Amino acid sequence: MPASNAKAIEKARSLACDAVILDLEDAVAPSEKDSARSRVVGAVQAGGFGYRQVVVRINGLDTPWGAADIAALADVQPDAILAPKVSTADDVRRYDALMAPFPARTHLWIMIETARSIFRIEEIADAASNTRLAAFVMGTNDICKETNARMTNGRAALLPQLSLSVSAARMAGLAIMDGVYNDLQDAAGLEEECCQGLEFGFDGKTLIHPSQIAIANEAFSPTAAEIEFARLVITEFARPENASVGVLRVDGKMVERLHLQQCERLVAITEILTRNAQEAAMPGRQV
Repeated sequence: MPASNAKAIEKARSLACDAVILDLEDAVAPSEKDSARSRVVGAVQAGGFGYRQVVVRINGLDTPWGAADIAALADVQPDAILAPKVSTADDVRRYDALMAPFPARTHLWIMIETARSIFRIEEIADAASNTRLAAFVMGTNDICKETNARMTNGRAALLPQLSLSVSAARMAGLAIMDGVYNDLQDAAGLEEECCQGLEFGFDGKTLIHPSQIAIANEAFSPTAAEIEFARLVITEFARPENASVGVLRVDGKMVERLHLQQCERLVAITEILTRNAQEAAMPGRQV
């Protein structure tokens, strides 16, 4: 959401999304940076976003506004700060050091959107071991800009970058969000790209318009059949007679304990989504 747009920020409080990114960077003109920062500070302080994580994308530290953005947000404590154009582990540590005044609950998310970041993705992910780093967000438009790649259906030119980033995130225990889909009129294309992101292992997708939310939610939410099978696997492995068994046949499929872990994660996601939906349906719970 552009931080310079008060109506967009207000609308974000009622959207069926898991996180709201209030953008002080690309979506805000230089002449409006200071006023947008003040608006974001007021919005985060006022609250009202309910279960949605509130993330603020700040300006880079190589700009006149980045350090001031971080300093202004320390007192209002968003759920996360999203740092743009991070290219090295040292960049992660610089942002982390400036976030020292923030409470421990405020995480650091970073944009993976430079060519250099792809070649240093392992060291960047490893920086999570001693910093607030908690998530990657793919900046696919900026990667294309830097490499002169073309954003086509199927994203052939970006497949190596996407795959490497997901692998690095999983290695370090980080969440990772896929990049945006630019064509607001192409619902079928958005659905296809969401499904591709799910197949790659992304946790979700960043979006540029509320009209895209329903498609992304459906694509990244477990299906009823997946939930039923996951619960069945958990039940079968929980039986006393299967306590020392490494592999079972469940509903005609061979299932190992590594699949049990995947099923437990799927059920945990389902329970979170259910709680969020219930909260969204309850009036007066926007805190």
